[in-house]
Amino acid sequence: MRIHLIAVGNRMPEWVNTAYGEFAGRLPPESRLHLLEIPPGRRGKGADPARAVAEEGERMLAALPKNPYVIALEVEGKAWSSETLAQQFASWQQDGRDVALLVGGPDGLAAACRARADIQWSLSPLTLPHRLVRIVVAEQLYRAWTLLHGHPYHRA
Repeated sequence: MRIHLIAVGNRMPEWVNTAYGEFAGRLPPESRLHLLEIPPGRRGKGADPARAVAEEGERMLAALPKNPYVIALEVEGKAWSSETLAQQFASWQQDGRDVALLVGGPDGLAAACRARADIQWSLSPLTLPHRLVRIVVAEQLYRAWTLLHGHPYHRA
């Protein structure tokens, strides 16, 4: 199983890349987290934010691997405890398909991405900056993996 984090945004600050890399790098090769950055749509004076989001969604859907289990990161999605995420992680491994996690940009995730998703996952009822989401996802996936393997990282 490969895990693909397909996220809108490129040219992240170094602190984002460092923190993301710290946790993504801890996952073993058979559960490696692969980041694919989608260039953001044009925003600014005179630009239509809805069009930018739709274009981002088209690029995200085109980047999906063949026959993945798709998870949209959405504030309205299901909230999981770390233990529940670990159970989900185990289920993904047993399914054998690639997993694709979709993270929208500053104006959210395209409706087409939400429609394509098999499930929606909420990291928090708070709206998180899209830069921070990729770090939280990497850390939580690593935490889920440690729970499944009896690693002492999770001490709740």
